[in-house]
Amino acid sequence: MTAWTAEDQALLSETYALTLTAGDDGRDGVEIGMVVVDGELYVRAYRGVRSRWYRAARDRGHGRIQVAGVTRKVCFRTRDLDLSPELEAAFRAKYGAVADALVASPEARAATIRIDPAPVPDAGTAPAR
Repeated sequence: MTAWTAEDQALLSETYALTLTAGDDGRDGVEIGMVVVDGELYVRAYRGVRSRWYRAARDRGHGRIQVAGVTRKVCFRTRDLDLSPELEAAFRAKYGAVADALVASPEARAATIRIDPAPVPDAGTAPAR
Protein backbone atom coordinates (compact mmCIF):
# COMPACT_ATOMS: atom_id res chain seq x y z
CA MET A 1 0.00 0.00 0.00
CA THR A 2 1.18 3.50 -0.82
CA ALA A 3 0.44 6.33 1.62
CA TRP A 4 -0.87 9.81 0.87
CA THR A 5 1.76 12.51 1.19
CA ALA A 6 1.31 15.26 3.76
CA GLU A 7 0.58 17.68 0.89
CA ASP A 8 -2.09 15.36 -0.55
CA GLN A 9 -3.68 14.90 2.88
CA ALA A 10 -3.86 18.67 3.38
CA LEU A 11 -5.43 19.18 -0.06
CA LEU A 12 -7.97 16.40 0.53
CA SER A 13 -8.86 17.67 4.00
CA GLU A 14 -9.32 21.25 2.83
CA THR A 15 -11.39 20.44 -0.27
CA TYR A 16 -15.15 19.87 -0.09
CA ALA A 17 -15.45 17.09 -2.69
CA LEU A 18 -13.53 15.01 -5.21
CA THR A 19 -14.41 13.50 -8.57
CA LEU A 20 -14.03 9.72 -8.62
CA THR A 21 -13.73 7.70 -11.83
CA ALA A 22 -13.57 3.90 -11.64
CA GLY A 23 -11.52 1.97 -14.18
CA ASP A 24 -9.75 3.15 -17.30
CA ASP A 25 -12.62 3.43 -19.78
CA GLY A 26 -12.77 7.23 -19.93
CA ARG A 27 -16.24 7.55 -18.43
CA ASP A 28 -17.22 10.67 -16.53
CA GLY A 29 -16.65 10.60 -12.82
CA VAL A 30 -18.98 11.31 -9.94
CA GLU A 31 -18.48 14.18 -7.50
CA ILE A 32 -18.59 12.98 -3.90
CA GLY A 33 -17.65 14.08 -0.42
CA MET A 34 -14.63 12.58 1.29
CA VAL A 35 -12.76 12.59 4.58
CA VAL A 36 -9.23 11.85 5.70
CA VAL A 37 -8.90 9.88 8.94
CA ASP A 38 -5.48 8.87 10.27
CA GLY A 39 -3.95 9.60 6.87
CA GLU A 40 -6.44 7.44 4.94
CA LEU A 41 -9.02 8.73 2.45
CA TYR A 42 -12.63 7.53 2.62
CA VAL A 43 -15.79 8.07 0.59
CA ARG A 44 -19.31 6.66 0.96
CA ALA A 45 -22.22 6.05 -1.36
CA TYR A 46 -25.27 7.36 0.48
CA ARG A 47 -27.46 5.13 -1.71
CA GLY A 48 -25.57 2.08 -0.48
CA VAL A 49 -23.92 -0.83 -2.27
CA ARG A 50 -26.40 -0.67 -5.14
CA SER A 51 -25.02 2.71 -6.18
CA ARG A 52 -23.65 2.48 -9.70
CA TRP A 53 -20.39 4.27 -8.94
CA TYR A 54 -19.83 2.19 -5.79
CA ARG A 55 -20.25 -1.05 -7.74
CA ALA A 56 -17.91 0.19 -10.47
CA ALA A 57 -15.22 1.11 -7.94
CA ARG A 58 -15.62 -2.21 -6.11
CA ASP A 59 -15.55 -4.28 -9.28
CA ARG A 60 -12.70 -2.48 -11.04
CA GLY A 61 -10.58 -1.86 -7.96
CA HIS A 62 -8.75 1.12 -9.46
CA GLY A 63 -9.33 4.44 -11.17
CA ARG A 64 -8.52 8.06 -10.55
CA ILE A 65 -9.60 10.99 -8.46
CA GLN A 66 -9.53 14.69 -9.23
CA VAL A 67 -9.30 17.26 -6.47
CA ALA A 68 -8.86 20.99 -7.04
CA GLY A 69 -7.33 20.41 -10.47
CA VAL A 70 -5.00 17.63 -9.28
CA THR A 71 -5.48 14.11 -10.70
CA ARG A 72 -4.20 10.98 -8.97
CA LYS A 73 -4.36 7.32 -9.99
CA VAL A 74 -5.83 5.32 -7.12
CA CYS A 75 -6.84 1.89 -5.85
CA PHE A 76 -10.19 1.23 -4.16
CA ARG A 77 -10.63 -0.97 -1.11
CA THR A 78 -14.13 -2.02 -0.05
CA ARG A 79 -13.48 -5.04 2.19
CA ASP A 80 -12.21 -5.43 5.73
CA LEU A 81 -12.35 -1.71 6.47
CA ASP A 82 -12.19 -0.28 9.97
CA LEU A 83 -15.44 1.70 10.21
CA SER A 84 -14.40 3.45 13.40
CA PRO A 85 -16.36 6.09 15.27
CA GLU A 86 -13.63 8.53 14.14
CA LEU A 87 -14.74 8.00 10.54
CA GLU A 88 -18.34 8.85 11.41
CA ALA A 89 -17.18 11.90 13.39
CA ALA A 90 -15.00 13.09 10.49
CA PHE A 91 -17.95 13.04 8.06
CA ARG A 92 -20.12 14.91 10.59
CA ALA A 93 -17.42 17.50 11.32
CA LYS A 94 -16.75 18.19 7.64
CA TYR A 95 -20.31 18.14 6.27
CA GLY A 96 -22.55 18.95 9.24
CA ALA A 97 -26.22 18.04 8.81
CA VAL A 98 -25.62 16.88 5.23
CA ALA A 99 -23.48 14.09 6.70
CA ASP A 100 -26.50 12.32 8.16
CA ALA A 101 -27.11 10.66 4.80
CA LEU A 102 -23.50 9.42 4.81
CA VAL A 103 -23.23 8.22 8.38
CA ALA A 104 -26.69 7.49 9.70
CA SER A 105 -27.83 4.66 7.45
CA PRO A 106 -26.50 1.11 7.49
CA GLU A 107 -26.65 1.20 3.68
CA ALA A 108 -24.18 4.07 3.47
CA ARG A 109 -21.85 2.50 6.04
CA ALA A 110 -21.83 -0.72 3.98
CA ALA A 111 -20.80 1.33 0.92
CA THR A 112 -17.61 2.78 2.41
CA ILE A 113 -14.54 2.85 0.19
CA ARG A 114 -10.98 3.52 1.24
CA ILE A 115 -9.02 5.17 -1.56
CA ASP A 116 -5.27 4.61 -1.67
CA PRO A 117 -2.75 6.17 -4.06
CA ALA A 118 -1.81 3.74 -6.82
CA PRO A 119 1.68 2.31 -6.44
CA VAL A 120 4.29 4.08 -8.53
CA PRO A 121 6.50 1.74 -10.55
CA ASP A 122 10.14 1.76 -9.48
CA ALA A 123 11.89 4.06 -11.93
CA GLY A 124 15.16 2.15 -11.46
CA THR A 125 13.71 -1.16 -12.57
CA ALA A 126 13.60 -2.08 -16.22
CA PRO A 127 10.20 -3.32 -17.44
CA ALA A 128 9.81 -7.09 -17.71
CA ARG A 129 10.02 -8.51 -21.20
